Amino acid sequence: MSDNSRDHDIVLLGATGFVGTFTARHLVRSAPGGVRIALAGRSRSRLEDVRRELRVDWPIIEVDTSDETAVTRMTRSTSVVATTVGPYLRYGMEVAASCAREGTSYADLSGESIFVARSIQRNHDVAERSGARIVHSCGFDSIPSDLGVGLAHAAAGGVPIVAATLRVRSLRGGISGGTIDSLRQQMREAKTDAAARRLIGNPYALTPGPSVRLPGHAGSGWGKERGTWQAPFIMGAYNQQIVQRSNYLTEWSYGQLMRYREVVTTGRGVPGFASAGAIGVGTAAFVGAMSFAPTRAILDRALPAPGSGPGENAVEHGRFLLDIDVYPVEGEPMRTRVAAPFDPGYGGTGVMLGESALSLALDELPDRAGVLTPMVAMGDKLAERLRAHRFTLDVAPLS
Repeated sequence: MSDNSRDHDIVLLGATGFVGTFTARHLVRSAPGGVRIALAGRSRSRLEDVRRELRVDWPIIEVDTSDETAVTRMTRSTSVVATTVGPYLRYGMEVAASCAREGTSYADLSGESIFVARSIQRNHDVAERSGARIVHSCGFDSIPSDLGVGLAHAAAGGVPIVAATLRVRSLRGGISGGTIDSLRQQMREAKTDAAARRLIGNPYALTPGPSVRLPGHAGSGWGKERGTWQAPFIMGAYNQQIVQRSNYLTEWSYGQLMRYREVVTTGRGVPGFASAGAIGVGTAAFVGAMSFAPTRAILDRALPAPGSGPGENAVEHGRFLLDIDVYPVEGEPMRTRVAAPFDPGYGGTGVMLGESALSLALDELPDRAGVLTPMVAMGDKLAERLRAHRFTLDVAPLS
């Protein structure tokens, strides 16, 4: 619920960036009257341009994320900070840490394993004491995966899960410079830090204690299943870490031996085989090229720069359709279908981050604090909000 002791309900940090503007536009359309929203970033003039475009009179907060005093002043002024300012390894830690100290809830779009693991280590206990909900990955990374498994698990009666698989049925959309820069920064960190390299590929990287390693737990994703070819999904390694953190935070309610993986379905026969092979080889080649400075420098010339994104046509015609199949130890398998008529990384992510911020600011949520996941922090409330904005989040027995 709104906290009248603070000046704002929501501060949107990074409002001038590509995804930030989508989030701001969504908040203009979606926020109830009376919700106090401020726009924050490094450049007052650019923030004023965004405010004019939006035709709102929201306050402006000029803040540099490297300035601890300015960040603390911002986090003390609001109930929620929603930030699109990445790479989060570079720009996110002080914001998340300040929110944890000040009892301010926080939502971001991070898909960076190293950043989130370090945030848990630094911020979880502090946020538990202050009452802050620190929620990473409130965009296409990783709301569809996290809510998809959680909703299907609940529909299956809450019993342990043997296996769960997300299948990308269709996905159309562009890629932004911010997403590329996050991958770039994580690869640079991993290059010089062996522990960071091990963390990126560990399904249990975001859960304390010893890892339970199952043969093929992550699943290569490559191969044929029920006559249909499939390839690994590039976001699957990170998304499974978020799903397993939800599992851990709910006292391993999904089961400590649950196997979770994400794949792209490519169809049957020779065309399906060729598409699966192309995705698998292309994904491996791209990640490999981003891991080495010489090839990364070549890619940097061709890839979008930070703060940029795809053209309006790519965003306008974006969409996604995912199925998350959950197989419990007893009872019927369940499927969550997650879909939306939005570009997943921009239009769709702007809706997901905006609704996450509104949920954290306004909804009656479970009595949890710490470094949480979207499912654990907001769960059904967030699902209801997304359904109200053209998202499909339907759960039914798997036929």
